[in-house]
Amino acid sequence: MSLFFIVSLPFFGALLPGLMNAAGRSACAGVTFAVSLIAFLGLLTNLPSVLAGEVVMARIDWMPLLGLNFTLMLDGLGFFFAVLILGIGLLIIAYARHYLSRDDNMGEFFTYLLLFQGAMVGIVLSDNILLLLIFWELTSLSSFLLIGYWKHLPEGRQGARMALVVTGMGGLAMIGGMLILGQIVGSYDLSVILQHRELIQADPLYVPALILILLGCFTKSAQFPFHFWLPHAMAAPTPVSAYLHSATMVKAGIFLMARMWPVLSGTPEWIGIVTTAGLITMVLGALIALFKHDLKALLAFSTVSHLGLITMLLGTGTAFGAMAAVFHILNHATFKAALFMSAGIVDHEAHTRDIRRLGGLRRLMPVTFMIATLAALSMAGIPLLNGFLSKEMMLEETLHTTLFGMPLLVPVLATIGSLLSAAYCFRLIGHVFLGPVRDDYPSKPHDPGPGLWLPPGILVTLVVVIGVAPFLAEPFVKIVTASLLGIEADVPDDHFKIWHGLVPALYMSITAVIGGVLLMVLYRPLLRAWEAAPRPEAKVIFDMIVEGAARLAQKIIFALHNGAFTRYAVIATIAMLAAGFHAWSTGTVSAPTRAMQAANPVAIAGWAMLVAASCALVLLHRNRLLSLILIGIVGLMVSIGFVYLSAPDLAMTQFTVEVVTIILLLLALNFLPNYTPIESSVLRRVRDGVVAVAGGLATFALAYHYLLRDAVGTPISEFHLANSYKGGGGTNVVNVILVDFRGFDTYGEIIVLGIAALLIYALTETLLDGPVRARLLNRKPDQPRAGDKHPMMMVVLTRVIMPVVLMVGFYIFLRGHNEPGGGFIAGLIVSIGVVMQYMASGFAWTSARLRYPYHGVIGAGVLIAGFTGMGAWFVGKPFLTSDFTYVRIPPFEKFELATASIFDLGVFLAVVGAVMLSLESFSRLARRANMKDSEHPMDIDPSRDELPLDEHDPIKGGA
Repeated sequence: MSLFFIVSLPFFGALLPGLMNAAGRSACAGVTFAVSLIAFLGLLTNLPSVLAGEVVMARIDWMPLLGLNFTLMLDGLGFFFAVLILGIGLLIIAYARHYLSRDDNMGEFFTYLLLFQGAMVGIVLSDNILLLLIFWELTSLSSFLLIGYWKHLPEGRQGARMALVVTGMGGLAMIGGMLILGQIVGSYDLSVILQHRELIQADPLYVPALILILLGCFTKSAQFPFHFWLPHAMAAPTPVSAYLHSATMVKAGIFLMARMWPVLSGTPEWIGIVTTAGLITMVLGALIALFKHDLKALLAFSTVSHLGLITMLLGTGTAFGAMAAVFHILNHATFKAALFMSAGIVDHEAHTRDIRRLGGLRRLMPVTFMIATLAALSMAGIPLLNGFLSKEMMLEETLHTTLFGMPLLVPVLATIGSLLSAAYCFRLIGHVFLGPVRDDYPSKPHDPGPGLWLPPGILVTLVVVIGVAPFLAEPFVKIVTASLLGIEADVPDDHFKIWHGLVPALYMSITAVIGGVLLMVLYRPLLRAWEAAPRPEAKVIFDMIVEGAARLAQKIIFALHNGAFTRYAVIATIAMLAAGFHAWSTGTVSAPTRAMQAANPVAIAGWAMLVAASCALVLLHRNRLLSLILIGIVGLMVSIGFVYLSAPDLAMTQFTVEVVTIILLLLALNFLPNYTPIESSVLRRVRDGVVAVAGGLATFALAYHYLLRDAVGTPISEFHLANSYKGGGGTNVVNVILVDFRGFDTYGEIIVLGIAALLIYALTETLLDGPVRARLLNRKPDQPRAGDKHPMMMVVLTRVIMPVVLMVGFYIFLRGHNEPGGGFIAGLIVSIGVVMQYMASGFAWTSARLRYPYHGVIGAGVLIAGFTGMGAWFVGKPFLTSDFTYVRIPPFEKFELATASIFDLGVFLAVVGAVMLSLESFSRLARRANMKDSEHPMDIDPSRDELPLDEHDPIKGGA
């Protein structure tokens, strides 16, 4: 199955749970399970290629000049993590169906889960590091939604925010490191980067890139000192916790360290940073877990500890350490998911996770006891369970690792971490399941149905099978290890066995188990000492840092951004002038290569009118209506200038934009005073005038010198002129540039235009619901308005010309690729026609005949333009690559068909929707402000058969 299908299926499948929500909980979980199952089976279809050592690739060129391509790669390492994500995801979905209550929105939960699943699969299958970064940030956003799913819980909201802040900031650091790596190699494709180990490690930017990438990995995988966010994420529902801790989220950082291992590992910097962080995290996480009373918190810190163990193994830089890390990733995923689901069962049935209120559940919940005990013993490193095998390999590796010149440091700390790990595992078993049955449980616990215990039961079966028969897992683990190590490294020949003889690692493991038992014997005095000892609280420190950063940011922001637009304009203008002056004074200006052209009297007259209108605008700008008229004059003169300089497309665009914006601004001015009061001092106005004049003179000087000199090299205009017809299929170079050569710019512009219209709509909604609403409702006109609100001549005229306007707009749209016109101009022309209907017949009359919401028109335009661009992918072309052909349909002449016309249709709809949504927003303000408007043209209500008689008028029958 295609890798694109596997990655995209969870994202598209995320639409289904919400649609199936009304069909019931089982239907909602069923479609989610089906989506994940199809993706899982599709992944398995690539298993033969992976087992053969092949790398499955899929590629779509998106923006190749920027190095951003949709490139996917499936090798042993990616397959391994994808199997964990999708396989354990299936069990989590089945478990969540029975765990969540009827009050929980199942559609919302499974939507978030599929989005998160898709982002994780995208990370492990990405070949392009820029694409990987996109999926990386998507995991932070989707995990934020999952962790904060129970919005009514303050700890859930806080845990979600903490996770987003920590992992998001680490992601920003990692972006910098990845960009440095791409610049060093000259490519952003992982398959290329992984072949340049010597080049990367010899570069002076290797250490900065390493630190930045590790910051992203450490924050995502909760390594010291960023370990504190993970336990606070336990406020999420247990299915989320089980998924995050076993196969996703926290394993993302581990995956990236493993993926980048061939090019980043083996240096003293890698060994020192990664091994140290892993060791500290392993010991510290285990120590804190031992004294946690919340069952999920204990498991959370145990995850922190085991992630440290894996990180430490990757940090050793040896092939055996990498193989042990891969094996423990597999084992940890199985026993940790089972443990979290078992904790969820206990919480679900006993209504508490407080270990101090539990005990004796062995007799009440024998099935859960068996599952949890086997999983906990595996985590403790007890023989015949899979955790023992990888933990013994870890201890063996530490014996050959020297850190800071001390050969015993790593094995001693690793043994202490294993000892603490065994202790909290024994505590989990003893304090939760052993002991006498209590009579003060919050709820009488009992084993649930198979919907809750079967998913962890399947995982525990794997725990036992791998522990008893490790040779079954050995071939696959070595294939994954070979993929991790790269093509130049050899996989260790060591075999996975239960018994390796009386080796030092065995004695270390026995010491850890015996020490764990002793700690449990001495647990009560140790707990009192722990609670009495002063220790820093990570959450308090985090809150203090966030609060301090917020206060500092407020001081800086309020000092620079006080709401005065003039201050922003002055600072920006002065900065640009300073930069321009520096460039001018330190550079060289070539001699003029062109002579001044003679100006005819018409051009001089137009220029004089333009200058006069501009100067008058500066002097009379406090009169809002007059300033708007002067702005219109300036725009009209600019349009005439475009005509004079043979730029009809620009002239048409400028003219239609002027008409639409002037009308919209007139409507906006209807709610503002006629005059702008003087609020700035004379000194400030002098300052602003000086800065403005300096900016104008600098712009004039730049234009003057540029127009007297030829461009250096071949100008881009020659390329456009030469390729407009043969490359874009049109003779109108301006339109071909907009819809083909620079279609991505146009696509972004219509999105921005639509966003601006939506913001205007949202602003008017706020005004209508806020304190301004009272002022609008109490508004009294300054002077009487015209009695004839809808003049008959104007109403009739707009009815007559509306079809003409539509025909002209349609004509301008169709001719745009070869003659002046196009979707943007056509959209403005049609908008003017509709605006005239509003002006002539009123807002109410026109809105009553509105068939389609303007929001939808904007969205349709953006979607049409976007899908047109995506169509290029199906023929192996970059996004928004257009194509054209010529066809003949008798009896018509041969004519051109171009995909650019469909893109132009999207531009047309986006422009019409944006303009009309803005107008409609102002109309709602007007209707709310006691400006009564008739729903009938010419103020005549056809529902009235006759007018009422005026009893005071003798002519009409009054007395």
